[in-house]
Amino acid sequence: MPLTASSRRSPEVGAPGTGRHATATLAAAVLGFFMITLDATIVNVALPSIRDALGGGINGLEWVVDAYTLMFAALLLSAGALSDRIGARKAFACGLVLFGVASVACGLAPSLGVLIAARAVQGIGAAVAMPTSMALVRQAFPDPARRARAVGVWAMGGAVAAAAGPVLGGVLSLVSWRAIFWINLPVGALTLLLLARAPHSPTRSAPFDWIGQITAILAMGGLAFGAIEAGAAGFTAPRVPVSLGVAVVALGAFVAAQSKVAHPMVPLALFRSPTVVVATGIGFAFMVGFYGLPFLYSLYFQQQHGLSALGAGVAFLPMMLLSAVLTPFSARVAERTGPRVPVVAGLVLIAAGSIALAAVPASVPVWVTSLLLIPVGLSGPLVMPPTTALLLEHVPAHHTGTAGGVFNTSRQLGGALAVAVFGALLSASGGFEHGLRVSLLLAAAVALAAALAAPRMVPRRGAARRADGRPPLRRTYRK
Repeated sequence: MPLTASSRRSPEVGAPGTGRHATATLAAAVLGFFMITLDATIVNVALPSIRDALGGGINGLEWVVDAYTLMFAALLLSAGALSDRIGARKAFACGLVLFGVASVACGLAPSLGVLIAARAVQGIGAAVAMPTSMALVRQAFPDPARRARAVGVWAMGGAVAAAAGPVLGGVLSLVSWRAIFWINLPVGALTLLLLARAPHSPTRSAPFDWIGQITAILAMGGLAFGAIEAGAAGFTAPRVPVSLGVAVVALGAFVAAQSKVAHPMVPLALFRSPTVVVATGIGFAFMVGFYGLPFLYSLYFQQQHGLSALGAGVAFLPMMLLSAVLTPFSARVAERTGPRVPVVAGLVLIAAGSIALAAVPASVPVWVTSLLLIPVGLSGPLVMPPTTALLLEHVPAHHTGTAGGVFNTSRQLGGALAVAVFGALLSASGGFEHGLRVSLLLAAAVALAAALAAPRMVPRRGAARRADGRPPLRRTYRK
């Protein structure tokens, strides 16, 4: 299916004479990404305080986290397609407003059930805002070299939030667990003020693909729910294979529909580009390590070493702070070496760090484990910004939101499946330590497989093509 559609275009943000608009747009995208990532990490530390205030068992508390994750993963594809049709600026604003309203509901929640429902609405708002923040960066910086640097700054928002989340959550919980949701309001208001200075985004005049929307939500929602419940109840619980079966059937229906409808939600022609395919796989593999290992070691620090949640957060600081500090420089590294080198090096660092952690005895001091997690933290600025920049370069501008939805869906599923599989291994009959080592070796194998595929993400000279079959606007990186 050729990627053609009647489009109504606004002047490109970031064109000559609009530098201030581009800066404001980038700042809004960074703050939005920061807020979404922060809310995914800050809540874990506050769960004991939430239990003391609202009651509820372990399963209910898990759904305070999982309701957000489930709706986020289920709606990312749909939100990306929405962004391309109504414009990234409008979609981003809608996502932020919904996220802010849900944050108020979370902060005022009188019961655990209301809190879980409000968290699900937060996940919907986050799903709309995440891919559109990528699309805003693409539109604000049409020049590939400037865009690659802007993507590095954008990625810093997520890296800073990941580093600050556990510690900030612990500090705010000392005041009130409700404060972890109130903090979203000033950040969201500032983001909307900056967004108001951004020009209107291009729109794509095409009907909504309702069959694609419904089957995508069923497929991604079923897969995310199955992964969440597998981590909690094991893969043999009846609801797990049922939800995974629904996901498989819905995914088949989704692919069939996308090949037949006139205006597909996710044009299958996107996947003719090796850049799109490999970048999607790298996003999945990266999150298995970068999200899965902190899950493993948050349990390890608290259960094996008796640290508090705040203490465990502090143990992750070297890993997360280095990632946040180095992220803005990733584009310059890629400009000097080409994108293959940092992406492959980052994936190899995940594998090497995982193998090193698997090799040391479980009784080593906390500071040793904290240092061994640093290679995993270093992988963040090496892998994600160059991969994101290449993806944005190799898709048509009017499909940026859709590509962002596909990419972020793969990342979310990588993290969700890592937690499910690693959780099941930790609970297996072999014991915690055996499950920890097997999980680490599995993360290493996934990262090495992605490292082997990564060179195909950059087409050879003379063969470079975007997802619509045309060459990229300009090559950014040297081989």
